Amino acid sequence: NIFVERLWRSMKYECVYLHAWETGSEAKAGIGKWIEFYNQKRLHSARGAKPPAVIYWQRNEATQPDQQEQRVA
Repeated sequence: NIFVERLWRSMKYECVYLHAWETGSEAKAGIGKWIEFYNQKRLHSARGAKPPAVIYWQRNEATQPDQQEQRVA
């Protein structure tokens, strides 16, 4: 899948290759921070200079407007 390949390439060049983590837990934490940055803050030109999370929530609100939560007593 081209989208997964592009994500992996970005992660390698913007995160993995720039750090010399000594343990797996350090690598896991560093990659986790990068993924959060990628989804929440990194601007994407293909998305109108918006991060993926903003696009996701805009679409989600548009497809399910004013949906109320049902509570079970």
